Amino acid sequence: MDRLLELEGLFWESVVETLYIVAVTLGIGGVGGLVIGVTLYVTRKNGLLANAPVSIVLNLVVNFFRPIPFVIFIGAVQPLARWVVGVGIGNRAIIFALSLAAAFGISRIVEQNLVGVDPGVVEAARAMGAGRPRIILTVLIPEALGPLVLGYTFVFVALVDMSAIAGVIGGGGLGNFAIVYGYRQFNPVVTWVAVIAIVVIVQVAQFAGNRLARTILRR
Repeated sequence: MDRLLELEGLFWESVVETLYIVAVTLGIGGVGGLVIGVTLYVTRKNGLLANAPVSIVLNLVVNFFRPIPFVIFIGAVQPLARWVVGVGIGNRAIIFALSLAAAFGISRIVEQNLVGVDPGVVEAARAMGAGRPRIILTVLIPEALGPLVLGYTFVFVALVDMSAIAGVIGGGGLGNFAIVYGYRQFNPVVTWVAVIAIVVIVQVAQFAGNRLARTILRR
């Protein structure tokens, strides 16, 4: 317990680092995933912008990257991270790798939720003379917003789990805190404090996401 008190400052710093990594990743990967997901949806057969070559290539790219285990993905994109963000280790590198992985995962969530939108709503908008960009921005995305919030909440939880691997490439956060000061120093109390902190973050995020989704769906 005394050791835990000594590490209190580092613990709260690790909590902030985890939230920072996840928030930035969700912002970058979330936007990227939304763009890719919408493109997958509108370029599919009978879509608003049906384009078979684009759809096939994009599906191949997404399907290629999605199954790669994240701990392997980190190492695989390390050279690209050095070129894009200037470093291959640390929080910037982990955010880069997480953002890429998240974008491909989110794209499928977005596509699946857009497929669930009633085609009649889209046809009604087209009959009223709405252009394709307007249909995407004011019909498709708003209609799928509730499920999308749940999907992004799921991704947030997954990113918290994935950020725990940040220590592999010198990143910070609760995962690194648990490994360095708990597991490697044979201190289970420190490890479990980090675990409980991760669980609390996940529970709060899941509760907030569920509540927001219910509010949107009731409109």
